Amino acid sequence: MTQTNKSNPRTSAIYARDSWTAPTWALTERKLIDTLNEAVVEYVRRYTREDGTIVWREDWPGMDGSDDPYEAFMNLSLLYALGGNEEILRLSRLMYDAITWQWTEYGQIHNEFDAYYDWMHHGEGSLYLYFLGLSDPHLLKNSQRAVKFAELYTGKNPEIPNYDAERKLMRSPITGSKGPRFQMTEEDWVTHRGVLDDYLAPFEDIPGVDFASGKCKWSDDNIYREIISRMNERKAKGDVPLNLNATGLITNAFMYTGDEKYRQWVLEYLAAWEERTLRNDGLTPDNVGLSDIIGEYNDGKWWGGYYGYRWPHGFMSIIEPLTNAGMNAVLLTGDRSKLDLARSQLDRNWDLGKEINGKWHVPNKHFDAGWTDFRIQVPTYPIYLWTISMAEEDAARVDRIPYEDHFRLIDMPTISGRNPVTRKETKHFIANTVPWYLYMRGQFPDYPERILQQNLEMIAIQLEKLRSPEGDPTSWDWDSPYSIHMWQEYSPVYFEGLLQMMLGAPMHISHGGLQHARVRYFDAALKRCGLPEDVGALVESLGDEFVTLTFVNLSAFKEREVIVQAGSFGEHQFTYMESFNQSGQKIGEGELDGKWLPVTLAPGAGIQLKLHMKRYMNQPTYETPWSAEVAGGTAKFIRGRNQV
Repeated sequence: MTQTNKSNPRTSAIYARDSWTAPTWALTERKLIDTLNEAVVEYVRRYTREDGTIVWREDWPGMDGSDDPYEAFMNLSLLYALGGNEEILRLSRLMYDAITWQWTEYGQIHNEFDAYYDWMHHGEGSLYLYFLGLSDPHLLKNSQRAVKFAELYTGKNPEIPNYDAERKLMRSPITGSKGPRFQMTEEDWVTHRGVLDDYLAPFEDIPGVDFASGKCKWSDDNIYREIISRMNERKAKGDVPLNLNATGLITNAFMYTGDEKYRQWVLEYLAAWEERTLRNDGLTPDNVGLSDIIGEYNDGKWWGGYYGYRWPHGFMSIIEPLTNAGMNAVLLTGDRSKLDLARSQLDRNWDLGKEINGKWHVPNKHFDAGWTDFRIQVPTYPIYLWTISMAEEDAARVDRIPYEDHFRLIDMPTISGRNPVTRKETKHFIANTVPWYLYMRGQFPDYPERILQQNLEMIAIQLEKLRSPEGDPTSWDWDSPYSIHMWQEYSPVYFEGLLQMMLGAPMHISHGGLQHARVRYFDAALKRCGLPEDVGALVESLGDEFVTLTFVNLSAFKEREVIVQAGSFGEHQFTYMESFNQSGQKIGEGELDGKWLPVTLAPGAGIQLKLHMKRYMNQPTYETPWSAEVAGGTAKFIRGRNQV
């Protein structure tokens, strides 16, 4: 049953006594966590030294690559936030520090942040930092880093002028701890040369290149020289939509500090791109110059910028940062109209489409001759918008897409993915956003059991590869530019299904998205983040003002207490609860008023809760239920000497 305080109409805690036959999804969740706890240790042991440094080459040229080791090991921190064991926490701390040190020695990281690169890659590399906020928010190093990195982009430091605070623009697509990079060198791009030979040329007027072929020989010295020259002339100065991924870095600092200047920065920078879109007849331009003039270094063209409509990634590099920035702005304000810029570009892209073989296709690129590269629209971005808004208008943006071509629930071990080594279909193995959405919409009832089981099968396959001769890092061709991706290729630390089922959300956007979610959990006994041992949690349905989830205690002998938090960052507020037993009978109800709800589970007990909430009512923060108790409260930041 559910126990409430009879003298108070508000429910301060829930005690579940009713027995609950262990469901398959709960058993599989716990099996996944146990398997991942062991897999992480084996993975780290296979590819690192005792001090956490990665077994790899002695040098690494160019500006590419510091994001990749962070990506390879960032899931350690996210796993701990879900309920991984204490060794996972230790290793997540070790690996972040070790990677930062090692890539500083390589010369790519300066003052703990990438010296210079674009916000496609900064976004990927920063995910580890964001996940540490969820798993380990009380470390002084993490909070001080968050502020130090955000300050690189506020425009207040004249020595690192990445951001023009007056014009509200990033001064280059290539920024970092050494400031904007207006002149790129041949050495900067050296690791890309062989990789990009089979990619679309970045310009249409490169001598010796047939642009229509869709390929460009970066490995040819003369062509390469022309590319770098044109890049410095046309793409190295001014702002691009990709830079909106930096809103995640600034939001991260806000959640440590609550400093209003970080909230305002996100809002003003998003507003600047809204204004540029209006100025460009409702279509987001992919380049503006240092004077905030669209196409300033690009013959007046709104297309053709760095990671823009003519870049190989096309529309993805526009809509993804718009989506990230909109989601961050809603988190910071509660104003869901902040999603409107991303919505408008999805709609504009849709309206530019045409029917091909009976299905609606939209343009992915724009060349000098006009729109081209027509494809089925990617459904994941409107799904992300829907998870934030819960609006039927965003669901309609998903449902209009003939997304069966994107709907490939993993079918291990015969998955037909893009990558023949890992069989991963997308970056970081975030491949099942569409089927999760269908489950949330009531169209895929057996999804939890299927995705969790197939998650287990994928880990087994990855472990087999890791243990094979091919998984031995000393056997790799370290001179190959592909070698920097190998740790991701052999990683077993993937748990998309586990996160979806527990948190009621898709996994983050891989190029710098925060891990937004409807709920997260804390272990009350151990005073740490994540589900307590033996407990399974399943988010079964979502609405604008409610979440339905089930807890089961698989232990027949020990009581467990879990604290449910409303939102990844405590941004929501619980208002009312209804509880049900395994037969679906209502066994309790009561008012709630807070972002944390303790739920105690008797041995072998379970409970289904429909938790009503007001969303985006609270200031988002990395605060835990015990933050005030840790180390006497928030530690003051360390300051360096003022040298004369």
